[in-house]
Amino acid sequence: MAKYKIKIKASAIKELNKIPSQYLKKITAKISALSENPRPMGCEKLSGEEKYRIRQGNYRIIYSITDGLLLVHVIKIGHRKDIYKY
Repeated sequence: MAKYKIKIKASAIKELNKIPSQYLKKITAKISALSENPRPMGCEKLSGEEKYRIRQGNYRIIYSITDGLLLVHVIKIGHRKDIYKY
């Protein structure tokens, strides 16, 4: 399987910088693993949207996949209580 390129939205990087350091390493590992398999076990497609989410503890990573370009675009990262509020 070909490797996907990971692109992280600027606002997601700001959200990532606010996450406590004890969770940061695991979250970045989850994001890096998306390059190998963008639809890992446990990911869920969000209803009504072409977006997916994966969990890491109490944090969620929302992303979209463009298979034609082999691109994973990380859109939002945050705590589960806040992540689905737009």
